[in-house]
Amino acid sequence: MPNKKRVLFVDDEPRILDGLKRMLRHMRDEWEMSFVESGEAALKVLESARFDVVVSDMRMPGMDGAELLTRVMERYPQIVRIVLSGHADKEMILKTVRPAHQYLSKPCDPEKLRSTVARASALRGLLADELLKQLVSQMSTLPSAPSLYNEVMNELRSGEGSVQRVGEIVSKDVGMTAKILQVVNSAFFGVPRHVESPAQAVSLLGLETIKALALSAQVFSQAEEETLRSLCLDNLWAHSMTTGGLARQIARMEESEIAVLEDSFMAGLLHDSGKLVLAVNLPDRYREVLDCAQSAGVSLWEVERRALGTTHAEVGAYLMGLWGLPDPIVEAIAFHHSPRQCPGRVLTALAAVHVADALVQVECTDEKEIPGGIDADYIAELGRAERMPEWREYWKIFTVQGAVDA
Repeated sequence: MPNKKRVLFVDDEPRILDGLKRMLRHMRDEWEMSFVESGEAALKVLESARFDVVVSDMRMPGMDGAELLTRVMERYPQIVRIVLSGHADKEMILKTVRPAHQYLSKPCDPEKLRSTVARASALRGLLADELLKQLVSQMSTLPSAPSLYNEVMNELRSGEGSVQRVGEIVSKDVGMTAKILQVVNSAFFGVPRHVESPAQAVSLLGLETIKALALSAQVFSQAEEETLRSLCLDNLWAHSMTTGGLARQIARMEESEIAVLEDSFMAGLLHDSGKLVLAVNLPDRYREVLDCAQSAGVSLWEVERRALGTTHAEVGAYLMGLWGLPDPIVEAIAFHHSPRQCPGRVLTALAAVHVADALVQVECTDEKEIPGGIDADYIAELGRAERMPEWREYWKIFTVQGAVDA
């Protein structure tokens, strides 16, 4: 039997803890659970035992949930950090936006809590290297291009800032887009609908909330010059935006549901977010990986696998999954280079992003065969092999025009 996941619940109200014990009794075969009534008690328990997940209330006397999770992030970065609270005041929420991976509100459906913990725990299997797990789990923001960071901060500090303008800026940056999606998908800020674009996410949150998140909670950060030496953020975003637009169009051409179109676009925008994560955490090693791939003329993800034991796809999916982004988006990020590793053979965001990413990186020709980088067997298993010429034709048209319908 696989090792049980160890979950620590923290709440200053004994009746809440008793309720959690009763509600989660059926999980005893899968989880080893501990329950404590304060942040101080939680830290003592963590000193003597290993835990996979900490689920904490926000408003507690003495050490509140934000302070507890901040300390957990600093001391035990590999632990998944989840807020479970009935308090929704903005000040307290803003304090937990950085240290918490995900946010759930009371009362919480048992299945929702179970699936959130199970999903977050399962993501750990994507990364074998414990040090890399700790580095990625500790990240509370993804750095943005300095020019865009300054642009959005100036807009927010301006008395004439607009949601539309802020949305336009966020839409140009991988780091800002990822963080805004984490926030908009949380229980405290989330909306019961798919988000079709970064700009729409900004609009749904509203200008005042964005201001508070950026100026008080500091959810945006500026990339260090060292990061930019190994990774051109402008090129990264241009490729991501183009891939997202093409992925959405492929899903549209296959008459997919609206949710699949939206997931395809958002997954395309974030499919290479792991490159940014690696450049931030392993700047010297990752620069060597990038140089090696370029000089040898081989796929970057293959060099990453040999040098790091993982790929940017898995690293990006790990962080986006911890941040609570929807499953179809995380799945598409994780397997966009190796789609057959994912069970299921229907056209989802994964298939659309896999094809779009490969098409964007190859020269368009009149040849009939499937371009390199695309898993021909996977496409055949989807029953879509005959659709490749039309997908390529669409891409050729927009290559000539110099734009994608994004």
